[in-house]
Amino acid sequence: MDRYGVFGNPIGHSKSPQIHRLFAEQTGQALSYEPLLAPLDDFSGFAREFFAHGLGANVTVPFKEEAFRLADQLTERARRAGAVNTLMKLEDGPLLGDNTDGIGLVRDLLDNAGVVLQDKRVLLLGAGGAVRGVLEPLLTQRPATLVIANRTLGKAEQLADEFGELGPVSASAFEQLQSPFDVIINGTSASLGGELPPLADSLIRSGTTFCYDMMYGAKPTPFCQWAADLGAQTRDGLGMLVEQAAAAFELWRGVRPDAVPVLTQLRQQLAG
Repeated sequence: MDRYGVFGNPIGHSKSPQIHRLFAEQTGQALSYEPLLAPLDDFSGFAREFFAHGLGANVTVPFKEEAFRLADQLTERARRAGAVNTLMKLEDGPLLGDNTDGIGLVRDLLDNAGVVLQDKRVLLLGAGGAVRGVLEPLLTQRPATLVIANRTLGKAEQLADEFGELGPVSASAFEQLQSPFDVIINGTSASLGGELPPLADSLIRSGTTFCYDMMYGAKPTPFCQWAADLGAQTRDGLGMLVEQAAAAFELWRGVRPDAVPVLTQLRQQLAG
């Protein structure tokens, strides 16, 4: 049976095995998919041992940059992201590295949430790997402007410079932001610590601003709760998780699964 898996450390919490099992059942694909606890001191050796027989793998923290260096070939979006979350062994043996995080975010926004990004004012919070991984797919949607805001302005400015050729992207410190945006995406890790980035309430236009947190949980994240209290429409990142997995599955198997029923099942499990 064709072998796939997900590299991470820790890895026991990963929903990827369940997601890909459901995708395989839905599409009639015969494959196995397992959680793979990679050692922190030898990711490369562990991965190459897996790919002696395995065909593909997802990559989660803290190995996305190591997977980038491991890959023999890179897709353009992976090259720009500087990180790889999907590996595939090609027919002649080399490893292809891709990054499906950004397309997962965009598909969840457009297809599942019905959000329009074209000609909209978009605010992206953070300047770490999560933000770098989604910038190119967001800019391909041709927003009117995309502002990257970060506590350390220099990191946001560096990203704006790197991706400036793809569209109207600029940088800002949090305290400089006052005018409302159409779409606000939280790519910081603040929600993991139960915290909220230092944002002015004036960024939200009640009833029209859409706020998205790349994090997710059984309860609304602090960012989503703040936005909802101000009248914004909100969505967490569970759909992004499922959609990036669907893009990886399609890369490996050549068939695109329907993410919606899988997302619905995961959402019901979280609520329970």
